[in-house]
Amino acid sequence: MPTISVRSYAAHDIEALINHGVHPVLARVYAARGIGRPAQLETDLSHLIPFGRLKNVSIMAALLADAISAGKCLLIVADYDSDGATACAVGIRALREFGARVDYLVPNRFEYGYGLTPEIVRMASAREPRPDILITVDNGIASVDGVEEANRLGMQVLITDHHLPGDELPNALAIVNPNQSGCEFPSKSLAGVGVMFYLMMALRAELRDRGAFSPSRREPNLASLLDLVALGTVADVVRLDDNNRILVQQGLKRIRAGRGCAGINALLQAAQKDFQKTFTYELGFMLGPRLNAAGRLDDMSLGIECLITDDKIKASQMALQLDTLNRHRREIEVDMQEQALAGLDSVNPEEGYSLSIFDQGWHQGVIGILASRIKDKFHRPSIVFAPGSEGEIKGSGRSIPGFHLRDALDLVSKRHPDLLLKFGGHSAAAGLTLRATDFEKFRDAFEQAARTLLTPADLTRVIETDGDLDEFEMNLDLAQHLKEQVWGQGFPQPAFSARFRVESQRVVGEKHLKLKLKRAESAVAGDIHDAMLFFYSDPIPGLIDVVYRLQVNEYNGNTTLQLVLDHWTAP
Repeated sequence: MPTISVRSYAAHDIEALINHGVHPVLARVYAARGIGRPAQLETDLSHLIPFGRLKNVSIMAALLADAISAGKCLLIVADYDSDGATACAVGIRALREFGARVDYLVPNRFEYGYGLTPEIVRMASAREPRPDILITVDNGIASVDGVEEANRLGMQVLITDHHLPGDELPNALAIVNPNQSGCEFPSKSLAGVGVMFYLMMALRAELRDRGAFSPSRREPNLASLLDLVALGTVADVVRLDDNNRILVQQGLKRIRAGRGCAGINALLQAAQKDFQKTFTYELGFMLGPRLNAAGRLDDMSLGIECLITDDKIKASQMALQLDTLNRHRREIEVDMQEQALAGLDSVNPEEGYSLSIFDQGWHQGVIGILASRIKDKFHRPSIVFAPGSEGEIKGSGRSIPGFHLRDALDLVSKRHPDLLLKFGGHSAAAGLTLRATDFEKFRDAFEQAARTLLTPADLTRVIETDGDLDEFEMNLDLAQHLKEQVWGQGFPQPAFSARFRVESQRVVGEKHLKLKLKRAESAVAGDIHDAMLFFYSDPIPGLIDVVYRLQVNEYNGNTTLQLVLDHWTAP
């Protein structure tokens, strides 16, 4: 049974925010998320952390400026997820505007796996024209062998990444990564697309200092790329710290103003969403999955092409292809989840600290999603494996709070040096490759690592809320206020807790409960609230303790307040 916890906050932080004109409930919510100064709520681009604080960014910008001036051929090597695709699109769009000769290459995950491998380097070397410089986006920090192969073949490598470095760094010409040793950039949560955007800001400044711009060659407006930055940042589920919230908020403003790129507008149309009503939810749960579907089931080149074209018709055609792939991905996911849960029927997850599962018939492109579903259901670090190359299996893991997944895999690799063929990632998600014959050995080793790094208390799911709302605070205006803010990883959407009487309940859509709720302690006539309990259709008791969110419900031209129940128990 989950534990319900109310987030703590400092009263003086709330007072400072209210004095600045912040809605009292929002002030409480912000204070509970570490906002103590009104300046932290500023979303103007002038409040971004200066690019100069990123280690090596000015050095890399100068190298790129030299390459552009010399007419050298650049090749971006991208990752095959939404972050990699948007980072690649930012790089392609900006570098071409700066006058660079640049193209991209994205590895097919099923043939080559992740990152700048020696095989990918040799593939790049065989291209016409042959690239002089390889630029990694959202990968590369672990590509020691790949960089060595590039150096051997006479190609220079520039690495932009945000993943945690290993013990050995690649011998690249320059590395820009906020998480590398010695980097003083305060936001360690930049997504790969954020790193690339910062590099492009540094490159523009370098070219400006060199006198590259004139009335006949105007400076590119890099703010036009913020829609891509917002999409990649939200879809990669990085922590939305102060700096990332600025990037996301500015990108959303462009999308809602109708200034998004053709690809993003086409993806919104494919999802049947109004660009004027686009928020972080649409980026994370509508656009991100459609873009990711290309890398999961086919080739992320389709997603990148959708994001770099300015042709609305082509963008629309590609967005429809991505939508079709995403529907197919959902079908595969449902089948895999049913198989996984059936296989776990005989397992009591409470007996273990972790879950590692494998099936010979599972699809490699969907195991990350399945790992996330299993982790959510059982509240255990979960790794799902599918067949990889001959004799190998590939795993994708998702973690719970308090368990750093990459560190856990590093511990496994130290205890069993020959077990992991490769691994990488960060605290919440990671990937790895094993010999198929070593699955059971890994499962036991990972379980031991989990028992080393977790306590029994960590294995109890904690649902954090922002306390209760007064009756007068439960209104449509507050719901609209909350909807318009930037919420996401590390800056969660507000949820509240209270006790309600169930005045009525009925099943809608064959699998959801539509409720009429009244606060248990209220004697006020008419204070009945519409509510939804999604994906639950059994009758519930007449008195319930709930965790709920305020939602703006738009239906048949009417806009009303609706409560969405995230969790309920009988008192």
